[in-house]
Amino acid sequence: METEVLYQVQDGVATLTMNRPQSLNSMNPGLIDGLHDALTKAAADDQVRCLVLTGAGRAFCAGGDLGYLNGIDSLAEKRAFINRVGDVARRITMLPKPVIAKVNGVTAGAGVNLMLACDLVYAVATAKFGESFAKVGLIPDCGGLFFLPRTVGTLKAKELMFTADLITAAEAEKLGLVNHLCPAEQLDATVAAMAKRLAESAPLSISLIKQYVNQPGLTLDDVLAAEAVAQPLCMGSRDCAEGIAAFKEKRAPKFTGK
Repeated sequence: METEVLYQVQDGVATLTMNRPQSLNSMNPGLIDGLHDALTKAAADDQVRCLVLTGAGRAFCAGGDLGYLNGIDSLAEKRAFINRVGDVARRITMLPKPVIAKVNGVTAGAGVNLMLACDLVYAVATAKFGESFAKVGLIPDCGGLFFLPRTVGTLKAKELMFTADLITAAEAEKLGLVNHLCPAEQLDATVAAMAKRLAESAPLSISLIKQYVNQPGLTLDDVLAAEAVAQPLCMGSRDCAEGIAAFKEKRAPKFTGK
């Protein structure tokens, strides 16, 4: 049996590849369990400073495996699977390491929302995106009802969800769904360069930035209070001392996460 999520670590970057290309990397229990296992490995490995999530073949992720979903009989089993899918999105947002979605092709349904759970999105210029749930009588899952309005605004989010239309990569970039578009032959190198840059950045800084930006409902007073706690700790870290020394010495810093 093929491994449904491939896991590889190189130079501080863990690459998680959804590996069901024959079904456009659609989500079934094996793929979801594989993502959970890979996230657990990456979280526990101090050598991993950045993650890249991508798909094998010509798609990033086509969402839920409709054949599998249609075959689940009990309400309890359906709820358990949707909870398990949602937990992947939750874990990505809570992981204290940056995650880049490398969108190598079409992404639809829960695949779009899995992508939006990531911190940065790089996509091939020929990719297409669709919140396809309403076409089959479903609502967005994998956090879509949370991520999409925060990304594109309430009105546009409802339009994309109501119509379930596919949009082009150019439109996705215009809406802020994507950080950068790349020609197919440049996607791997472009993502690798950004992943390397993040892996060499200050882990404490990246982790705290991600934690506070991803925390919903913070008021300005909440943020200022958090800054007053976190910033002095950062100021006393070895990484801060190293960053200042490197700046003065006009060299690249070597951060350790301490």
